[in-house]
This record gives sequence, structure tokens and C-alpha cells, in this order.
Amino acid sequence: MKEFGNTAHKPPVAVVDGDSTHRDALAGALAAFYDVVGYGDSIQALEDMASQPPDVVILDEWVPPDGGLKLLQTFRGIDTLAAIPVICTSAETGVEFFPSARGMGVSITLNKPIKFSQLLSSISAQVNRAAEKEWDKIEPVQQSALKKTITIFNTIPDLIDAGKPLPYGEVKDSCEPLVAAVTSNQYKDLLRNVRGHDNYSYVHSLRVATFLSLFGNTIGIEGGDLMVLSTGGLVHDIGKMSIPCGVLNKPGKLEGSEWDVMKSHVNVTIHCLEDSPDIPKGVITIASQHHEKLDGSGYPKGLSGTDLNDLARMATIVDIFGALTDRRCYKDPVPPEKALAIMLDMKDALDRELLMLFREMLLDAATDAD
Repeated sequence: MKEFGNTAHKPPVAVVDGDSTHRDALAGALAAFYDVVGYGDSIQALEDMASQPPDVVILDEWVPPDGGLKLLQTFRGIDTLAAIPVICTSAETGVEFFPSARGMGVSITLNKPIKFSQLLSSISAQVNRAAEKEWDKIEPVQQSALKKTITIFNTIPDLIDAGKPLPYGEVKDSCEPLVAAVTSNQYKDLLRNVRGHDNYSYVHSLRVATFLSLFGNTIGIEGGDLMVLSTGGLVHDIGKMSIPCGVLNKPGKLEGSEWDVMKSHVNVTIHCLEDSPDIPKGVITIASQHHEKLDGSGYPKGLSGTDLNDLARMATIVDIFGALTDRRCYKDPVPPEKALAIMLDMKDALDRELLMLFREMLLDAATDAD
């Protein structure tokens, strides 16, 4: 059942910097998010990267023996390295390194000391640009599903910050090719190709939207109701865009107020959706109740039993499966078989009948892929 796990490893990133203190500090800070290798000289960096190219290179101006600019020029002359995104750094201002680097196609240059959040977003942007370029190679419907959903997803943070409503018509339009891919049983390249994307919230939401659509289609849900499942999956967690990165990506257990902050994403999502015109009630139900449990142990309201309709029960199952099988910066993905075993052990928290149907759906789909 590997087909349904997010099996991508952390993207490899090379830090090439002659200052060992700065190099080690960057490598240590980035290690939670990326597979980082540090180099203090251009000779070793070039030798290693020529055989195992990283996804992104962070290149400083001062790298022995000949400097960062010379190494960048060498990169551009090697086929396997020429297209790798490079982020250039320097402790100096007003030097020629940055203009020369830009002339060789470098789009991001950062002055030291570097804000970690700025560096993280710069690397993520480069990784995502490369991942999205690969989408051009898959068949048109699945390609359209990925491109349309990432486009609308990237606009949501600005809408939330500005207090503007979510354009549900655009959300629905972005999910139409996703539903078409699912109903025609042509969705597997969609799941494969989202793995390399570095926006966790998007990857998780796209996978939940796909699995909810697949689940609904399998049990006979059609038309507008199937679209509610798809769009509900895509926007079910948009409130997480307001959660500080340190909480959202914290390794280990959240403590006290951190957990309260994390749980607040549900109410932020509800507020955003309820203030938007044309949002179907079912979409709001998915967003507001996907963390609720049948035994009342969920949040934000501790609903239980008959207070949860089938949409909420389905969404809870899919969200938990997605979270377990997602790759996060602080954990590897759980294999699908183990994820299902964990969920089956959750006893009274999940709808047993729907969970068994979900399990059967995944087994059948994995068999079809063989």
C-alpha cells in the first residue's frame, strides 16, 4: 500500500561557506527541515555535488580556495548542476558578488546576518519551484488539479491577513480537475507528484481532498456532494496558516499554551469560511469537526456520537490517515498499513464502519496499482 504514503525524504540542501561557525549554525538550524550537508571548501563541495546533486545550494561569497563566484561559474558549466537553484549569501554590502551572481541566474541573495525565517522561506520557494516544474510531465487533468489548487492555496494567507472572504467559486474551480481525476481513477500521479512539494499545509490539504473525494466516490457520493468533500478537504486546515512556525513545526509534544495556539486554527478556519459567501454548509462542517471524535475526546467542542454526521466522521478518518502518512520536518511518514492499524486501535474515537470501508478502499486501490 506504499502508493498512499508520502514517502518523500527531506529535500537535500548543501551549505557551502568558508566560515565554519556560520556554516554549522545554518546546517544545525535547517536540519529539522532538510537533509543538510555542509562544505568548507569548493573542491569537496564540487566533487560531492557532481555525483549527488542537492535540491538547493546555499553559497557564500567567501569559500576557499577561489571564492563563491568561481564555484558558481563552475556549477553553471556542469550539466548535472547547471539548473540547481542557488541562494547566495555575503557578510559584505556593496560588493560585486550579488550582481555577478544574479547575472548567472541567481534570484535570491541574502546579506548576513540572515533571518532564519527569511532563509527558510527562500529555500522552500526554490524547492517548490523545482517540484512544480515536474508537474508539467504528468497527464493534463492531474496536472491541472495540482496547478489550480496550489494557485488558490497560495492566495489564502493574504486573504486571511486582509480579512477578505474566500472566493469559493475559485476553490471549486480548482477542485474540478481533482474530482475528475478521482472519478476516472486517474489520480495516482497527482499523489506521487505532490510529495516533493515543500509546503506542508498544501501537501496535507491536497492529500486530504484527494482521499476524501476517493472515499466519497467509492461509497457512491456524486455531483455537488462529492465537490463538497473535495473543497472541504482542500480548505479544512486553512486556519493553520495563522499558527506561528515554531508551534506548527515543533518537534515533539506541544505543551500548555502551545497546544491552545494549535487548536485555535479550527476557529480561525471557521471564521474565515463563515465570512465567505457561497460556502456550502458541508464544507464548514468538515472544517469545524474534523478534529472531533465519536467518544467526545476531540476538539474544539468535544462533540460526540450523533452530534457528528457522516461528513465529519469521514473527514476525521481521512485527516488522521493523512497526518500519520505525511512527511513532516520532525517525523518520517508512517507506512499506510501501520497508520490503519493505529486507527483501528482508536476504539470508540472513530466510526468503525466507515473506517473499515476506508481501509477496504485503500486495499482495493493499491491492488489496482499492482
